[in-house]
Amino acid sequence: MDLSLSEAQTMLKSSAREFLEQQCPTSLVRAMEEDERGYVPELWSKIAELGWLGIPFPEKYEGTGGGLLDLGLLLEEMGRALFPGPFFSTVALGGLPVLDFGTAAQRGELLPKLARGELLMTMAITEPSGSYAAQDLTVRATPSGDGFRLEGTKLFVDNAHLANVMLVVARTGQGRSPEDGFSILLLDPHQPGVVLTPLKVGGGDKQSEVTFNGVVVPAKQTLGTVNGAWPQVQQALRKATALQCADMAGGARKVLEMAVAYLKSRVQFGRPIGTFQVLQHMAADMVVWVDSLQLLTYEALWTLDQGMSGEKEVAAAKAWAAEAYRNVTTTSNQMHGGIAYMKEFDHQLWLRRAKAQELKLGQARVHYDAYARAHGF
Repeated sequence: MDLSLSEAQTMLKSSAREFLEQQCPTSLVRAMEEDERGYVPELWSKIAELGWLGIPFPEKYEGTGGGLLDLGLLLEEMGRALFPGPFFSTVALGGLPVLDFGTAAQRGELLPKLARGELLMTMAITEPSGSYAAQDLTVRATPSGDGFRLEGTKLFVDNAHLANVMLVVARTGQGRSPEDGFSILLLDPHQPGVVLTPLKVGGGDKQSEVTFNGVVVPAKQTLGTVNGAWPQVQQALRKATALQCADMAGGARKVLEMAVAYLKSRVQFGRPIGTFQVLQHMAADMVVWVDSLQLLTYEALWTLDQGMSGEKEVAAAKAWAAEAYRNVTTTSNQMHGGIAYMKEFDHQLWLRRAKAQELKLGQARVHYDAYARAHGF
């Protein structure tokens, strides 16, 4: 396993950082938290022109043919900048499952539009329980004519208000196991029978409750294996989770850098507080948390790029990401004191994002359990 970056990957990372430092200041992040849409269409067009939306997709779909690690490097910089908008939901939750499980017609129709910035996507999986476990998912689509009729409610759906296409994980059949009978349905979240209710969330992103009232979904709008899609759902979630870890690693490193800068500039008792040993030890802990998170994330993305399941690697990365990002932000808070919690101070933007991402796609204990099961415990 070689996790060193190629020259092209290093250039991608550095150019993304330069672009985001210019185009995505924290003033924009704050403005988008208050904006109903939560993103800037003009900025979206710019990242489409840069080819960012097409990184993981083959050239025949107007992508650049990159891998998950390439996409992860970009998301790492986006996490550092708290880039607002539907990039993750469109590319990681929507586009990658279409690439992996879609028919040739579905890939040909959706992916070029996505790469050009003309199509926004998302996935609806969690329900009021907030769980990603099969036994906790109850939304059902019953056969109806040449397709299905969808009933139920999904919760915490990213950027549903913007999406042109939504992937909905629903039960369409029965089986002996709770994991049997699942299908992935493709639908327009703005069609009749779909009700979107915006949620007020702490992380600054845009999430919705989505209610389906007898929504008709033609059979041709299924993705992957009908009544047997749960393994595909799991694969899609593993990739999305590893990519989210990259976002979290970028955010954690930015918080570390802000903390170190503060230790150097804040003077107390006639000298910078960074000269105090207890704060040096705290900073050293932060470095260990951030570097190990980045390493685990790169390992998970590399493993998935090799075509392996990545079950162990992704579980380890997300379990540690949840704890490391939280530890880094709370330790930085202690260094800064009360100002870190003030809304006027930028630090709280990363603090809130860390907490939101700790819970998203499974909190630490869920992934520790998954890691143990993967090792036969």
